Amino acid sequence: MAEDPQIEITQIDVDVDVQEILLAASQHDNAKLRQLIRTQSALPDAANVKDPETGYTPLHAAISACEPDTDEQANGAANGDSKPAIDAELLQSGVNTVKFLLQEGAIWNDLDNNNETPGCLARRIGAQELYELIVDAGVRAEMLLNRLDAYEPLSDSEGEGEAETEGQKAEAEGETDAAPELVDATEQAAGTTSETLANPDVSQSGYLQSSLNITQDRILDDDQNGVMMGWEREIMRRSAEKLLPREGLKVLNVGHGMGIVDGFLQEHRPAVHHIVEAHADVVAEMKRNGWDSKPGVVIHEGRWQDILPGLVSEGLQFDAIYYDTFAESYKDFKEFFEEQVIGLLEQEGKWGFFNGMGADRQISYDVYQKVAEMDLFEAGFDVDWEDIPVPKLEGEWKGVRRAYWVVDNYRLPLCRFMD
Repeated sequence: MAEDPQIEITQIDVDVDVQEILLAASQHDNAKLRQLIRTQSALPDAANVKDPETGYTPLHAAISACEPDTDEQANGAANGDSKPAIDAELLQSGVNTVKFLLQEGAIWNDLDNNNETPGCLARRIGAQELYELIVDAGVRAEMLLNRLDAYEPLSDSEGEGEAETEGQKAEAEGETDAAPELVDATEQAAGTTSETLANPDVSQSGYLQSSLNITQDRILDDDQNGVMMGWEREIMRRSAEKLLPREGLKVLNVGHGMGIVDGFLQEHRPAVHHIVEAHADVVAEMKRNGWDSKPGVVIHEGRWQDILPGLVSEGLQFDAIYYDTFAESYKDFKEFFEEQVIGLLEQEGKWGFFNGMGADRQISYDVYQKVAEMDLFEAGFDVDWEDIPVPKLEGEWKGVRRAYWVVDNYRLPLCRFMD
């Protein structure tokens, strides 16, 4: 059957439109971009078209155009500069174009064929101002998505129970997607990492039903997802040090894992040490290692969502709280500090958490630090950050499904009630 020539002509027109938009973006020609995106282009999502060879979106093209040429890079290397300076006028025109594209709905974390987001590209070429624009766009997207997620539509007053959306029906029937995990971020074509995770296939219920492989240096689930690994030891040591500055305090840890942080907390001789652990295999390992007989230690078997409200109702309060769970979403984490920490933390107490959100990509890590900081502030907490260098971990991921940490520095959070 002969191809319809009209279809072929239409495809050519679309390809031409795509290349025109990308060219205008690379030339920082905002007037042309405005004409193409708003009036001339027949493309439904013109601000997010992609070059078939490079995967570049208009944001990628606008940022890539700011990269110093080969001669400038060579001169910079010869002078000992790791990244040559970008021409100020070129950078400013790039800033204007990136701002325009973001206003037109450009996706902040879309990936090109080199597995780079626009922010990754900006960071690689040393365009810090462009990088910060993309980070801020990511924060806005995340905050908006978090707000929309919290919104509960009102039912029709004249037809209650008859106006269920397809999503509500699916939720009622148990068909919704698994809640993503707190530990890491993956890229989503919708332009957000909201409720993102290290292992997108892992649901909390699936994790809790899985069989764990627990060794001295790692815990893997039965799909070889890294639950916890020994390289986190220095992070846990420093967290315990900051949470328990003296002996005789009361501490609560949510998520025992390999027992690293609990071991360091014990070195500070707490008077009371409560541990919440949801996975049966970890609880069994805890008991084999004698945690149930340590002075002052109380083990709570189950999900913190089921256990902590009971501790609140008992009036228990702690000088320090730590949170490090697996296969939980940012929404779960937010519920933890908004609903539980407020009731369980002494007024002068401190709390922390394993800060691994978005750590498989620097820009995602930066975005989620800002998102968390804003949400913590809204909940009534101040947070201080301490950078801890993370050693190269190439050898750590052997036998692990995917690396959940690639950034250079861990940002250790220490939270307390506002004055």
